[in-house]
Amino acid sequence: MMDAIAVGSVTLRPWQPSDRETAAQLIAQVLAEYGLGWEPEGADRDVIEVEQAYWQTGGVFWVLEQGDRLVGTGAFYPLPMRGEGAAEIRKMYLLPEVRGQGLGRALLQRLEQAIAEAGYRQIWIETSSLLKEAVSLYESAGYQPTTEVHTLRCDRVYCKSLSP
Repeated sequence: MMDAIAVGSVTLRPWQPSDRETAAQLIAQVLAEYGLGWEPEGADRDVIEVEQAYWQTGGVFWVLEQGDRLVGTGAFYPLPMRGEGAAEIRKMYLLPEVRGQGLGRALLQRLEQAIAEAGYRQIWIETSSLLKEAVSLYESAGYQPTTEVHTLRCDRVYCKSLSP
């Protein structure tokens, strides 16, 4: 289990059950900002069922907190359908007021580090072209476009191989 770490004025810490509603609202708010729908029975069910989707599968779900307010989320879990040693980064969202400060890149790097430490060899990310900042971040971080998107609201999928 990760201890909380500071990234500038923001603390990255493990999700707790008391974060469930706030994290869900944050993600729904960011999706709406880009014209994408919140899907609690579909693509976003894992946010409602963090214990089953992440904790029970060996994944992690983190929140970013500024003061006493959640300002972002980030998670990963194993992705057996993409092959042995594959993990998927999920639910990487930041509120508008904390964007542009390097938090997205710091969060992505911390997720990659945790994925590597857990022994995974490939990282997958599905996203939407509408999330232009996310697409730019993933491409600048060495993620390669590939095929076989599995999430309906997404139209892009990326993969990055980790060095052994």
